[in-house]
Amino acid sequence: MNRYPRDLSGYGDTPPAAPWPGGAKIAVQIVLNYEEGGENNILHGDAASEAFLSEITGAQPWPGQRHWNMESIYEYGSRAGFWRVHRLLSGLPVTVYGVATALARAPRQLKAMKAAGWEIASHGLKWVEHKDMPVEEERAQIREAIRLHTEVVGTPPRGWYTGRCSMNTVGLAAEEGDFAYIADSYADDLPYWVRAGGKDQLIVPYTMDCNDMRFAIQAGYTNGDQFESYLRDSFDMLYAEGAAGAPKMLSIGLHCRLAGRPGRATALKRALDYMRGHEGVWFATREEIADHWAAAHPPATGLRPSQMDMERFVEAFGGIFEHSAWIAEAAHAQELGPHSDDAAGMHNALARVFRSATEEQRLGVLTAHPDLAGKLAAAGRLTAESSAEQAGAGLDMLTDEERTSFTALNTRYTEKHGFPFIIAVKDNTKASILDAFHRRIDNSREAEFAEACRQVERIAELRLIEKLGA
Repeated sequence: MNRYPRDLSGYGDTPPAAPWPGGAKIAVQIVLNYEEGGENNILHGDAASEAFLSEITGAQPWPGQRHWNMESIYEYGSRAGFWRVHRLLSGLPVTVYGVATALARAPRQLKAMKAAGWEIASHGLKWVEHKDMPVEEERAQIREAIRLHTEVVGTPPRGWYTGRCSMNTVGLAAEEGDFAYIADSYADDLPYWVRAGGKDQLIVPYTMDCNDMRFAIQAGYTNGDQFESYLRDSFDMLYAEGAAGAPKMLSIGLHCRLAGRPGRATALKRALDYMRGHEGVWFATREEIADHWAAAHPPATGLRPSQMDMERFVEAFGGIFEHSAWIAEAAHAQELGPHSDDAAGMHNALARVFRSATEEQRLGVLTAHPDLAGKLAAAGRLTAESSAEQAGAGLDMLTDEERTSFTALNTRYTEKHGFPFIIAVKDNTKASILDAFHRRIDNSREAEFAEACRQVERIAELRLIEKLGA
């Protein structure tokens, strides 16, 4: 099957209601990345020194060498930065993304994290790049990260974030770990479910914009005021959306060696004080958010059209365009994906086939539609869909006079245009259908052919909404 794996639709314009405790307008989630002592270093068996997220502009790996300046910048994070951020975040729920080998080299810091009641999620075995790592090597590292984390922390991690991940990371992490959430995504302001590792896996997205990493890249913050301003603006927008009835989650990403510097820590404090000054703010760990979301919004178990084989797909959607299973067959061969798994997506897939068909093929679809309140209806030979639609508009309970009028209009219309009068009866009443009949019957065939095609697409859309939900 030709299938597209990315989900570019998400929740669309109707996100699910976030179940934040006490009706909170926003969930604020703070992550402290603990990477110091787990970064690239030949002392750790790596081929070169670290080059990522430091004060050194344009840093490059030094193959086969230690990098004194880079090492001491990372050491600032563990020696001084961590403790400043730890004091600043005192009393707040925090999730630590802990690199397992870094945590193993940080017993004092780990003890402080646990004493503060912080969640300690796994940030992988080492703070290294995974994009070119063979699948089985990455799998082995995930397993070892979980083992070492459990040994060092005392409990297995319930959350996972690799960060410098590969295209295999989420699937491998879901397969190897029993995680309440995986955070290797930046795709939404709310948690969402995916199929990964052979199961339903909750994703709690992370952030790269509300993140102090932007102090360490060229297109980033140059002073604390910019960081504070951006955090406040992000909070204000999401808080307003929550007040309007659509609460979201604000993730804030911190690093000991970055936010732990005095000038940046001051800006962070001001931003957090601002957020604390609002009512209806839920500060939470990612684990708490994941558990709340999973309880309120378990994974969907309905139809997933993009994953159906041809037989099941045609069985499910072959009647959406009246007696025209060939449309469903052609749609199944398209590049379907998660964007196709709701009514809007399936309608797009099916309508594309209909619109691209020849005029003769489209005429065949039009003539497959029954007359409204015609002989097929009287004989009980309508499809289940058509029968329910006509009944919904009261066309199954006509008076003798109304039936005579419909019959005459049907005959006149079909003789003139060469296809039956078609209208989405769910959008209409018996009176408005008759009005449309009289209004359209004298149109040109070209105009009516175009209108009938539009109505066929609308009928299909309504049928899909009933089948898959809006």
